[in-house]
Amino acid sequence: MHVVAAALIDADGRLLLAQRPPGKHLAGAWEFPGGKLEAGETPLAALARELDEELGVAVEQATPLIRIPWRYNHHELLLDAWRVTRWRGEPRSLEGQALRWQLPADVDPAHLAPADRPLLQALRLPARYPITPADVPLAQRDHWRERLAAAIVRGERLLQLRLPLWPRAAVRELAVDLLPLAERHGARLLLNEDVGGARALGIGVHLKAAQLIPLAERPLPWRQLIAASCHDAEELARAVALGADFATLSPVATTASHPAAAPLGWPAFHTLAEAAALPVYALGGMDPLMSQEACAAGAQGVAGIGGFWPDL
Repeated sequence: MHVVAAALIDADGRLLLAQRPPGKHLAGAWEFPGGKLEAGETPLAALARELDEELGVAVEQATPLIRIPWRYNHHELLLDAWRVTRWRGEPRSLEGQALRWQLPADVDPAHLAPADRPLLQALRLPARYPITPADVPLAQRDHWRERLAAAIVRGERLLQLRLPLWPRAAVRELAVDLLPLAERHGARLLLNEDVGGARALGIGVHLKAAQLIPLAERPLPWRQLIAASCHDAEELARAVALGADFATLSPVATTASHPAAAPLGWPAFHTLAEAAALPVYALGGMDPLMSQEACAAGAQGVAGIGGFWPDL
């Protein structure tokens, strides 16, 4: 079943959510307004019709956000989400559903219908995901604290602290030092592999592919980000089953760190990302200037190391 969903964003950056009414599947859960395509309809035409019927508004500007294949028991759907930034009329409930406006950062994913959670993350996640270099020695702690702080100030909103040469306690201390600045600027920090540290600090974690296998359930609350390193369709499916908020898929291109790894290339990346039910960053041979190319291939954006740190 092909379903369209609208992320209506007002001038204050708030998102409109609708509550599923009693008697329906997932009653009480909040979701993005929308509905099923009718025979012969394009997604954009269906979006315009549904928003007119549900909310009494006429769509004037809409752009694709993300497409999420999802399964509810034996019920399969393709959730085709659009970002709507201009419309005529004042949204109102025409089908008895409760409505509310919220900033995306304030929405609790736990209150959303499961298929709608990836849509929220696609709205909240930036187009760049810098990762610290793996060869940074502990002796450069002060230098990298300054570099990470500068990155946050200049606009980076998602950063992974991947510092395998450091004791875990030192990485956690770095995160604690950076957290006040990150919170002021709306940036999110993720620890690499360290679920316990992320849980204790109230921040995110980026899991290795091998960590996805033994985990039976999501290891952090929905308000703390979980990312997963993936390399194929099976690992992406594991990340989705675990409730990960996003994934990196690599290597897209040849990388200096893994020269023997066969690159996916953009066509294979696009196929895998389109079939994944979560936002996916392109990783491997990327730099920040490639974010537009990555998005055209179905990515949330680009992630990387070398090209993301000037003068590295």
